[in-house]
Amino acid sequence: MKLSNATLHELPNSVKVPSYDRSQLTPGIVHIGLGNFHRGHQAWYLHRLMQEGLAHDWAIIGAGVRPGDTVQRDKLKGQDYLTTLIELRPNETSAEVVGSMIDFVTVEDDNAALIAQMADPAIRIVSLTVTEGGYFIDPATKGFDSHHADMIHDAAHPATPKTAFGAMIAALKMRRAAGIGAFTCMSCDNLQGNGNVLRQTVVSLARMSDADLAEWIENNSTFPNAMVDCIVPATGPNELKLAQSLGIDDASPVTHESFRQWVIEDKFCCGRPDWGKVGATFTQSVHDYEAMKIRVLNGGHQIVANAGEVLSIATIAECLAHEQIGAYFEKTAREEILPHLAPAPGMVPTDYVELIKERFANPRIVDTTRRVAFDGSSRHPGFVIPSIRDGIAGGTPISGLALAEAIWARMCAGQREDGSEIDPNDPFWDDLKATALRAKSSPEVWLAQQKYYGNLSENSAFAQVFSGWLRMIWQDGTEAAMAAYIRNDT
Repeated sequence: MKLSNATLHELPNSVKVPSYDRSQLTPGIVHIGLGNFHRGHQAWYLHRLMQEGLAHDWAIIGAGVRPGDTVQRDKLKGQDYLTTLIELRPNETSAEVVGSMIDFVTVEDDNAALIAQMADPAIRIVSLTVTEGGYFIDPATKGFDSHHADMIHDAAHPATPKTAFGAMIAALKMRRAAGIGAFTCMSCDNLQGNGNVLRQTVVSLARMSDADLAEWIENNSTFPNAMVDCIVPATGPNELKLAQSLGIDDASPVTHESFRQWVIEDKFCCGRPDWGKVGATFTQSVHDYEAMKIRVLNGGHQIVANAGEVLSIATIAECLAHEQIGAYFEKTAREEILPHLAPAPGMVPTDYVELIKERFANPRIVDTTRRVAFDGSSRHPGFVIPSIRDGIAGGTPISGLALAEAIWARMCAGQREDGSEIDPNDPFWDDLKATALRAKSSPEVWLAQQKYYGNLSENSAFAQVFSGWLRMIWQDGTEAAMAAYIRNDT
């Protein structure tokens, strides 16, 4: 059955559908970057509120700033912006149609339609999932990258910006002029202090062209920090077939695990839905939650996926089942990451490692090593290298984390151990590949990339263990290196 408002009542009884009248929903949120994660996470929480008769004036309007976003818009428009969420437990499959999104802004080069939509006083929250590498952060200083060509363009052409941040600033300028007031700017990306990072980008970009506007935004908008968590694979032919096997013809279904978590700082300048009624946690202390998740889950993803890519292992679940990779991840997490994590309410670090192992190992979640390994140039500095710095400062082991960096360097050489080619998988792939190939004979070249490692190359103990691992990987293979680490032969 082709998914649409008209066919909801014709779907199989096993499929949960919206109980609310979608024609009566009104918008309250614009979400930029409408991929699978948003639809399986934030949109689901809002849908669940709507199922309880609440938040009907907070519906989502999707948006994108890249030409490719038009494809997603067309798919969703063709099915009245409905999405099928397919939950994959190890021994059970269930489906639910989410209806909390009601429109998708036309994608335009100058972002005029998006700016106008965000300037609408009905919009009280603008949220984003634009990937960890999309916030124009200088990798070395963690400050705002004012020299990026897109930032220079948006500062010079504030009425016709290229980026989501430029569009937000233009809309906030219109709202100030109209006396409407600001909206809350909410990042849903995997960045520690993601609200602080978003504030830095928006306010710094605004300051490049209009200092008074930048001050107004800083004083009137809020930027709540949040930790978001749910494993949501990309949609491909298998996911489309799975939806069809459940009786649903959905052009863009979303598969996901059964676990979700959303921890949010309660800083909303213009109101918010009561997501706490459906499982979200509101707190002023997001840091402990996000540190545990980013270091263990996101950092663990890089540890697992890079090794899997080098060894031609297709999925994260298959990586966990691999003798060396599974043991390597657990040892590194327990001995090198956990010592620097504080417990969060209801979450003990040692128990969290067990939870992540179970989630990674779910064979029903076909999460590819390629997807997880994407954009290592943002994810290693964000998720892995902070644990290395903590280990050096605290005098705790760092050998497994150094091995993770050596495996990343090996992966970036662009060829798996079976001789097959690794297709470009990073915005800076060409530079990474050239450096990785030089590092084969001179490992120190890899650590000299200050935009990722800063001054870590100056730490002789770390540089020595990294170099030893990289040489062993090239000489004996990745499995041999992991086995040596597991045996403590370092």
